[in-house]
Amino acid sequence: MSRVAIVTGAGRGIGLAIAQSLADAGFAVARVSLEAEPEAIDGAEAAGAYYPCDVAEIGGHAALLERIAADLGEPECLVNNAGVTSLQRGDLLDLGPDSYDRTLAINLRAGFFLTQAFARRRLAEAPGKPGSIVFIGSANAEIVGENRADYCISKAGVAMMGKLFAARLAGEGIAVFEVRPGVIRTAMTAPATAKYDALLAEGGIPMGRWGEPADIGRTVAALASGAIPYATGIHIDVGGGMQLHQV
Repeated sequence: MSRVAIVTGAGRGIGLAIAQSLADAGFAVARVSLEAEPEAIDGAEAAGAYYPCDVAEIGGHAALLERIAADLGEPECLVNNAGVTSLQRGDLLDLGPDSYDRTLAINLRAGFFLTQAFARRRLAEAPGKPGSIVFIGSANAEIVGENRADYCISKAGVAMMGKLFAARLAGEGIAVFEVRPGVIRTAMTAPATAKYDALLAEGGIPMGRWGEPADIGRTVAALASGAIPYATGIHIDVGGGMQLHQV
């Protein structure tokens, strides 16, 4: 029977690539997202199933996990990828509560309570068995993006959230990681293409290219597969070296 992984925000972009990489690694993947018609992945029928769900509605988390377990088996990996950016980029002095509340509800609150529900279930249904949790953070956990303050705040919170769950679950055999994408070519970054092309031209990304969703997918699959067995509570920058802050 396949190992089971859950990926939120898996209808497209980075989440889709993570689901594909996990499927390629032999996982049955429960793809959770809002899209009514998500993009397909190779071997999707054999690899897992799609669950339309708004993870910001935390009252539905337990039922979602129950459905996935009944369909695919007890999940051993949770990838918290679902996320949004600011409703509108601009001066943080103009940032409104609608954008702020929406961003933190999806990027931070939803991930916390889904992880809590997943961990409780894992400890109850598969005590002593290994598991993994991966939070998809952002380079903006540390690098200032002044025009999307709520996004940066949420991702800084994700960084601490990963450490907190890592500390709580290390003794239970559940490893927790944070993956921090840099400039990845997705619909979310498309509005800032010119800005990031300029950053590349100026040498701000040492590896000299945009990241692709598959770069994140392969990283997550390695972590979920146990490629780094004696580690937890760490973050991995996947941004072509942009975190180096060269001067």
